[in-house]
Amino acid sequence: MFADRATIYVKSGKGGDGHVSFRREKFVANGGPDGGDGGRGGDVVFVVDEGLNTLADFRHIRKYQAGNGEEGGKKNCRGKNGEDIVIKVPEGTVIKEADSGKVIVDMSDKNKRVVLLKGGRGGNGNQHYATPTMQVPRYAQPGGAARELTLLLELKVIADVGLVGFPNVGKSTFLARVTNARPKIANYHFTTLNPNLGVVDMDGDGFVIADIPGLIEGASEGVGLGYEFLRHIERTRVLIHMVDAAGTEGRDPIADIYAINRELEAYNPEIASRPQVIAANKVDVLAEEDSGIIEKLRQEFEKNGVEVFPISAVSGMGVKELLYRVQGMLKELDTKPVVFEQEYFPDREMPISDEPYTVTYDEENKEYVVEGPRIEKMLGYTNLESEKGFTFFQNFLKENGILEELEALGIQEGETVRMYGLTFDYYK
Repeated sequence: MFADRATIYVKSGKGGDGHVSFRREKFVANGGPDGGDGGRGGDVVFVVDEGLNTLADFRHIRKYQAGNGEEGGKKNCRGKNGEDIVIKVPEGTVIKEADSGKVIVDMSDKNKRVVLLKGGRGGNGNQHYATPTMQVPRYAQPGGAARELTLLLELKVIADVGLVGFPNVGKSTFLARVTNARPKIANYHFTTLNPNLGVVDMDGDGFVIADIPGLIEGASEGVGLGYEFLRHIERTRVLIHMVDAAGTEGRDPIADIYAINRELEAYNPEIASRPQVIAANKVDVLAEEDSGIIEKLRQEFEKNGVEVFPISAVSGMGVKELLYRVQGMLKELDTKPVVFEQEYFPDREMPISDEPYTVTYDEENKEYVVEGPRIEKMLGYTNLESEKGFTFFQNFLKENGILEELEALGIQEGETVRMYGLTFDYYK
């Protein structure tokens, strides 16, 4: 079975933590901080592989994780970066956020290599936090958090022209005649189980045509196999609607065209409104008494601007005229390829502050000390004299786990907490 959908889990690498250490050498008293920075976490990277045409590989491997960055070391040694994870997909793969179904990136046109999730940045070692007032910082920055997503991959084939119609109307035979494609051909319903692509060579100015597997009524609602392949029509700019003009299976060609158009309309009205031509196939076996069907098709559809071309995919009769008309229609349309726009932006999620801080107990002064860049920044933009500002301050201490750390150290009600020259009495 052709695999054109897959759900996978991806995770970038966590950044390595910064290191806390101090220079210790003979004849060097009170050496300063020399903790090294952590390494960067690995990225999740998607690349187009021209040799792939299905998503079958993702049936067996569903989890992909980049490498974590290493922790920094002593003597300003930087941790090793985590390895990127490179995921290869066929061209035309649309990557979506699984829960919302929103498009993250369309791996087609210029999008040949995309960094989907960046790894966490390496944390700063304590050497970065030395100041005239804090010469021995005992804290370092933790590595940036890893990013993770569950993704829905959908392969939407890239073709200029979509060949649609009910099963067994001759689409595969037509594709084999006009292109370099060699689809399997047999007189069975749903012989074609995967979209076949072929290039039509029109004196050096050709186009790509896709044989979309036979649709049935109810396909847009998930009936039969049709729904599995409707997505492959989404990039096409012109539709060739093929019908069995001879009615070799007792079907009514006019009713068939309306039925397929209803399925296209139900799936995506914009697709149903794209330019169409009707290929009335199998006229080579058309009985003399049924020869009026071509005129009936023209009377029914050409008034709406849909041209009808009687053809025989077996003998080649009328095929050239049909192809030249399709080529002319493509030239009249916008040549810009259909690329699905980004709707979901992983990098826009608000990052959680990862600036370091410490919570310690000062035995000499009998008080608890909370310090670090995160605390210093918070105090810099918070007006503690206002009610709103003090409420924000209290919530900050709670949400960042600072109150829990104070309680873990055994703080009691009425004891003192010091933060950069400010002192507070602790009460639950």
